[in-house]
Amino acid sequence: MEIANKTIWVTGASSGIGMELCRQLAERGARMVLSARSKDTLISLAESLPGGLSRHWVVPLDLANADNLLAAVAGQLAEIGPVHVLINNGGISQRSLFVDTELAVYRQLMEVNYLGTVAMTKALLPGMIAQQQGMIVSISSVAGKVGSKLRTGYSGSKYAVVGFMDCLRAETAQQGIRCLTVCPGSIKTNIAVNALNGSGEAQNKDDESIINGMPVAKCAQDIIKAMLNGRDEIVVGKGISALAPTIKRFFPRFFNRMSARMEYR
Repeated sequence: MEIANKTIWVTGASSGIGMELCRQLAERGARMVLSARSKDTLISLAESLPGGLSRHWVVPLDLANADNLLAAVAGQLAEIGPVHVLINNGGISQRSLFVDTELAVYRQLMEVNYLGTVAMTKALLPGMIAQQQGMIVSISSVAGKVGSKLRTGYSGSKYAVVGFMDCLRAETAQQGIRCLTVCPGSIKTNIAVNALNGSGEAQNKDDESIINGMPVAKCAQDIIKAMLNGRDEIVVGKGISALAPTIKRFFPRFFNRMSARMEYR
């Protein structure tokens, strides 16, 4: 696919992978629709992109409010026009043992990571089908392919994203829609700092695997390459996290023994 002059909507655009994707895609000539909760951060990002606010849109959204997303997105489409690519990037992680985690935390993880993805796709896919072209990109995680300790809620929500995208890809294959599932492993972002503890508060500390992870610019480059090459699914990251799905597939008993010591997104 061509990126120049395409309209690309990115959630979670205020930091990490989402912000870097916006920068690299805008440099390739895309018109960006930037969404996250922080309006001021989004405006600052849009102003820094080629063409600034005259070329790109800022649409603050809260993925935890899936019921409101449909109306909020529909209200913007008259001004924005056709959207060619949706990148479901917004999300939140978790670092807590199952026995110590409140049910409300599981609900929040599913609302943001899974239902937020479903609602954004629901809002934008009909327009793509009408055009008989478009792309849905959803950022899942290595945790959506393999599990490890402290991530029961996060991993469950990301497995749900992988399953949703597999089904969507099958349903839209004959309608000109491409579906790419991205499973990052250890990437240098603030995802660990912002991860929820058992009470639903940010843990406010980093993980060694994230500190030593793949630079976010390289991660974004790999995602864009997969978009251009028509991939269905990619695992991107550094070290053991990127190899975990393959190890689980071909060496399940070994994987089960080492999973208690694994760390990734």
